[in-house]
Amino acid sequence: MPWTFLSSHGIVLLVIARDTAIRLRDIALHVGITERAVQRIVADLVAAGYLTRRRIGRRNVYELHGEVHMRHPTTRHLEVGALMTALKSGFPADSGSAGP
Repeated sequence: MPWTFLSSHGIVLLVIARDTAIRLRDIALHVGITERAVQRIVADLVAAGYLTRRRIGRRNVYELHGEVHMRHPTTRHLEVGALMTALKSGFPADSGSAGP
């Protein structure tokens, strides 16, 4: 697979930022990874404080915490919400895919 600018974690977070009620199965389809990989990534993002997961009926709904800073030393001063806003603005409303 060719390299990409965003990790799977970043792409999963972007897909969730675009649709906070999206199912894990649909995230996996958009990103091109397994549903199990998405589960692990979402668990990582929740544990790191980037997301909160809330159960409504049989579905999960996510809340993005955009005020949380990015992790890499060169971007630690930046909030993840600013990145998500910039990246979301580049996608047409009905693009159908958030993948690379």
